[in-house]
Amino acid sequence: MIPYADFTYFILLLYVAVPTLILGLLGRAGWRWALLVTVAMLLVQYHELLDVRPHFPVREIWIVLGFAAWQWVTVRAFAAAGARAGWLFYGALAMSLLPLLAAKLVPLVSPKSQVGFLGISYVTFRALDIVFCLRDRVIAVPETLDLLMFLFFFPTISAGPIDRYRRFLPDWKRKRTRAEFLSDLDGAMHRFFRGLFYKFIIAALIKQHWLEPAARSGSFGALLSYMYAYSFYLFFDFAGYSAFAISLSYLFGIHTPENFDRPFLARNIRDFWNRWHITLSFWFRDHVYMRFLLAAARGKWFRSMDTAAILGYFLAFGLMGLWHGIEPHYILYGFYQGTLLSGFHIFSSWNKAHRYWRDGLLSNALAIFITFHLVCFGLLIFSGRIGAPPPQHYLAEIQGVNCNAISGWVWDKYKPKAPVLVELWDGDHFLTNISADQFRQDLLDAGYGNGRHAFRLPTPPQIKDGQSHSIRLRVADARSDLASIQSVVACP
Repeated sequence: MIPYADFTYFILLLYVAVPTLILGLLGRAGWRWALLVTVAMLLVQYHELLDVRPHFPVREIWIVLGFAAWQWVTVRAFAAAGARAGWLFYGALAMSLLPLLAAKLVPLVSPKSQVGFLGISYVTFRALDIVFCLRDRVIAVPETLDLLMFLFFFPTISAGPIDRYRRFLPDWKRKRTRAEFLSDLDGAMHRFFRGLFYKFIIAALIKQHWLEPAARSGSFGALLSYMYAYSFYLFFDFAGYSAFAISLSYLFGIHTPENFDRPFLARNIRDFWNRWHITLSFWFRDHVYMRFLLAAARGKWFRSMDTAAILGYFLAFGLMGLWHGIEPHYILYGFYQGTLLSGFHIFSSWNKAHRYWRDGLLSNALAIFITFHLVCFGLLIFSGRIGAPPPQHYLAEIQGVNCNAISGWVWDKYKPKAPVLVELWDGDHFLTNISADQFRQDLLDAGYGNGRHAFRLPTPPQIKDGQSHSIRLRVADARSDLASIQSVVACP
């Protein structure tokens, strides 16, 4: 189950929110209740079966528990060894990263195998934060419940925001009064309705009326339109999700930090990363970029700290690109952001001496305009659309072709619960229209909408002539030819 993806999840949350509201008004919605609800939600969210290898399904919750045990052992072993710098520290980082690396690399070696779970990237960053803080000696060794609750706090587990252990722990242990609960409830409601407006109204309208039509064409104009549509859709969808996560966190007394702050009004690329996916960019700033600069300054690696800053940008954003995925467009996206930040660093250093670019109404508006377009082009790279053909969003299969009946299924991932009208063709000859709207449990179990995407019809008499016929499907409304979905039949 994907959190905040549809209204089914919000109906489930009513079983959590209503008791929490009652307990909060009584001043009893404390850490024990938050722990109980988190355990229950994890069991619901991770109850699906995953094929850890072909034909070997395992409940996803067991993978989550295995990950939790691995991170607990890593933190405990690192702390017991003194949490020292050097090879011990790097070894702890590698151990903490190992499950995430396995989740990304195993499917490449064995495409039908899965060893990850939804949210493993974000949980790994929280685990790494604890290792970093132990190394810096700014936290004590976490208690088991504190560690596990920080890693798996259910409102933010699947896609952030990425909290910090030092900020999370006081909220988690705090005992709220009724007045404090009402204040948190007010903050939760504001963010909840913002999330509804962003995700289920603005993002949904952009997707239906702008993004999907632009995605169906391969022209340059459509690609340009797609760039803007994708940028706005990604912001409103992700910012809406973050608002839901923060809202639910507030209900349990956890003041999860904000993740977006009007990013498209940024006046430069550095300002943009102070406003976009804030918890992720600040994580890389503090744990990668600043540590690299500090190490470079102490070791006198470079003659100029400008060189260190530029290399630090490429290191931080290169890792950010890899964190999103090992596909080429993610790596290129990280390199692009590193290039923009390095260019701005050079320009701002030069501008301090020459005062060429000054603040003002027109200059600020121009800066916002330029930054916006640089950002949108970066998100177009991130989307993977550059150089890619228009995506085929219909999945289909002809599963049975004989002299009695023709059967199969067709599913449109852009309209996952709508039946698809398809045309049945014999080579270049049209036979009949079919509505793929019959229910099949296996399609529902496989995640294909509501499962009503199958068809079965008697074999048309015109192909019962003793000759071979190539049966294929074509989507009726879009005239999309599913040429690869075909089968040959010969009837006496």
